[in-house]
Amino acid sequence: MSTAEDISTLLVANFGTDPLAIRPEVSLRHLRLDSLALEELRLLIEDRLRVDLDDVQLTSRDTVGQLVDAVRSRIAA
Repeated sequence: MSTAEDISTLLVANFGTDPLAIRPEVSLRHLRLDSLALEELRLLIEDRLRVDLDDVQLTSRDTVGQLVDAVRSRIAA
């Protein structure tokens, strides 16, 4: 499973996000993720992908694509 697919799965399973709404250009705000939800998502990603995202600053203005890129960069490091 790719990083984008893993993140999509987490969004659908944990936040009830419509799978059709999850596209790289869509903001996390549009997916109705507030700061608390973003922190929960960060922890879920860390657990599922075994990656440290402590230094990643996510805001609801970031897009799904930016989130995927940030996670991929941490996995590659």
